[in-house]
Amino acid sequence: MDTAIKALPISHSSRSLSDAVCALVEPGIAVAVLFGCIRTHGGRFEGPAFILALLVFALTFPSRTNAFDRRRALIREVFSTWALVCFALLFFGYAGRMLGHFDPRAMASWALITPFATVGAHYGLARFVRAMASDRARRVIVVGVNPLARSLVSTMSRSRHLGLEFAGFVDDRDPERLDPARPPSLCGRVADLSEAVRNKGADVVYITLPMSSHPRIMSMLDGLRDTTASIYFVPDVTMFDLIQARVDDVDGIPVLAVCETPFQGVAGTTKRLIDIVVSASALLALLPVMALVALIIRIESPGPVIFRQRRYGLDGRDIVVWKFRSMTVTEDGATQYRQVVRGDTRVTRVGRIIRATSIDELPQLVNVLQGRMSLVGPRPHAVAVNERYRKLISGYMVRHKVRPGITGWAQVNGFRGGDDIDQMRKRIEYDLEYLRNWSLRLDLKIMLRTVLLILRDAKAF
Repeated sequence: MDTAIKALPISHSSRSLSDAVCALVEPGIAVAVLFGCIRTHGGRFEGPAFILALLVFALTFPSRTNAFDRRRALIREVFSTWALVCFALLFFGYAGRMLGHFDPRAMASWALITPFATVGAHYGLARFVRAMASDRARRVIVVGVNPLARSLVSTMSRSRHLGLEFAGFVDDRDPERLDPARPPSLCGRVADLSEAVRNKGADVVYITLPMSSHPRIMSMLDGLRDTTASIYFVPDVTMFDLIQARVDDVDGIPVLAVCETPFQGVAGTTKRLIDIVVSASALLALLPVMALVALIIRIESPGPVIFRQRRYGLDGRDIVVWKFRSMTVTEDGATQYRQVVRGDTRVTRVGRIIRATSIDELPQLVNVLQGRMSLVGPRPHAVAVNERYRKLISGYMVRHKVRPGITGWAQVNGFRGGDDIDQMRKRIEYDLEYLRNWSLRLDLKIMLRTVLLILRDAKAF
């Protein structure tokens, strides 16, 4: 028998139509209102306005706000997201000297109208989808009674806009044995699944049995050939620590991504472009400050102005990170590393100031421009620190699936310093949370919180 795996004609749909529309609400409304405000105040939608539209689309796509969230949560998310976007656009406009190209009245109207229009669009979309879903709800039978199946049913009941109506479970065990406190609604046994589908008028069957039940599953599938029900497997992926999980294919062969970088395709290109634009603009704007700091360091103590240290970068490869020298030592940290503590005698007088204000980090903008680092990402550790903790903390090396950052989610949540095991575990938890939930808006939020933190960071010494 030929055991070669052939490409399977399988199509993948990661989003329903309503999800796809929801993803376009915020960028679509922002661009539409921008066009309207510019035209209302006598401007023309060309040149800088077109670039602004592309930038705001990149910052807001896909919509992170769910049209079906509770009202307060929806309003809070929309307004907080828009505030971050406006902050980023003001920064880019100032750094790129583009603010003079726009009518202030048009920009002020756009900033005020857009969040209200976005909330209204979400409300309208939610009402429309719920009305459509109630008219064409599909009845569902779930095979297997287990925590995964109960979670699926709970989601269907809570999310009426999905248009799924639960008809019952199918399982070979008695209801009292499954759960004496709240026996589940059974509509038959596994062997009678096709009959249950016909009796209940079910349109969809979700199979939540473990894959070890292969013979039973094959038997069920054979019986379901006599029905018109759609059939889905629900894999139990809760056993994995998922990082950017998604369904993909290799030339038609379906695969499930359990751990992947969030910066694939357009997302990675967009993040890299922002890194280049912001780091180049910041270097030009801060060049006088950096020249003055370099001169003071040179005058105050002997040694190089720039401190270079090998650290782990993207995919765990060695990179050289640049900082202004703030200490009397310049150890590479390849075999041993001693964390700086409050009152550390190795820190120079100038070093205390530039460390407290994070000015010592400015040369890393060159690392960002080179592509070794990013503005936002897990902070890089010395080689000796990596080699120590990769053996002690599960998932430690996963943080290296992206470029390290000048600032990160762990740092703005209070885990900037400290290399004891508990502090490091918390830092890694935040780093992995960043990878799971990455978006351009999360990057903007981290950058804004970093600016605020510099003014009052008790752990900067």
